[in-house]
Amino acid sequence: MDKVTIISSKLRGCVRIPSSKSISHRAVICAGLSRGVSIIGNINFSQDIDATIGAMKSFGVHAEKGDFSLKISGAGKLDVTDERVDCFESGSTLRFLIPIAALTGKRVVFSGRGELVNRPLGPYFKIFDEKHVRYETRDGRLPLTVEGKLAPGEYRIRGDVSSQFISGLLFALPLLEGDSKITITSELESKAYVDLTVDMLKRFSVNVDNLGYREFLIKGNQRYSPVDCSVEGDFSQAAFWLVAGCLGADVECLGLDLSSLQGDKAILDIIRQMGGSIDIKGDSVRALPSKTKGIIFDASECPDLVPAVTVLASLSEGTTEIVNAARLRIKECDRLKAICTELNKIGADIEEKEDGLIIRGKDQLRGGTTRSWGDHRIAMSLAAASIRCSEPLVIEDSSSVRKSYPEFWNHFKMLGGVLDERNMGQ
Repeated sequence: MDKVTIISSKLRGCVRIPSSKSISHRAVICAGLSRGVSIIGNINFSQDIDATIGAMKSFGVHAEKGDFSLKISGAGKLDVTDERVDCFESGSTLRFLIPIAALTGKRVVFSGRGELVNRPLGPYFKIFDEKHVRYETRDGRLPLTVEGKLAPGEYRIRGDVSSQFISGLLFALPLLEGDSKITITSELESKAYVDLTVDMLKRFSVNVDNLGYREFLIKGNQRYSPVDCSVEGDFSQAAFWLVAGCLGADVECLGLDLSSLQGDKAILDIIRQMGGSIDIKGDSVRALPSKTKGIIFDASECPDLVPAVTVLASLSEGTTEIVNAARLRIKECDRLKAICTELNKIGADIEEKEDGLIIRGKDQLRGGTTRSWGDHRIAMSLAAASIRCSEPLVIEDSSSVRKSYPEFWNHFKMLGGVLDERNMGQ
């Protein structure tokens, strides 16, 4: 197993944040559904984004990579050129493209790796049963075979499992021949992710009416139009560096859009609520060494921030309570258990609850051997924790960062991080 050993040191300097993974997925899909050529600029190619590009190629889309750009040629009409779609470990790829496969009426087999094989797909199975779309699965796990065609009409779906199911339908339903409606049958969580989808659809000339996040009205017979666009920086990735800045020296993150719809922009308010010092100028966000304190953090709208916030809370004065975070148990790993287990190994004081964490802050952590659980966000969070460890910190399975941020360890070194790279698995 690859691993990295980190010698505690304060990080200082400037880092350009990679493109938003959430927005990149959406741009690739909308461009692929268009008739014509789109250029997506400022895009970083992680394993998850490569999975979506590869999946769209299975539907007859042509894609040509540049260094930080992607040229996508869509035919406007989907066809299945390869019935086997490998989503690797990307939940967004899988859940966004299942309804798109059901536009074709042809047989498509979705597969995946790691924990993706077990990620819940129940909301789609319920819809397929109601809409008489044929599908096959083994106890709800991948591989999943879809062979049937969606029809316009009403789609009823829960809002508290994952917003990805709603986004998947929003991509597909405008292309049906009649009008459709998505009815949300429970409180919608992670609204910002749905906002990102609706915004990207609009950029590509597809319109959706959002009626207070309870209903989405979708006219049929719409067409995606190709556009050139650029992807903004990812606040969920910036969170690790901003936490590092508060814990250590002075870290500046470039390439962020302060008017962004990304829900993870909430990291700025969370750090401020904890007493952290944040300085904003243009597209630059700078985090300065701060004496932070505990808060109550409701994670329902930004669950991806929990690992990074847990690290900051572990090294803050007082107690932090993270609530409404049960969905983290069905991510790349059980993130509540993972971050609690690994930080406690190195001296933190964290209590795991059914839907959250109680974190009692300390001045310093001990260090020692941890593992990422194969989860990119756990690995990057532990790296931030190393700043305040009294002994070296070992992170096993450190290459898990490739899923979303392949350059993470290079950027860590650039900011002054001290690594033993003998087994790092770059």
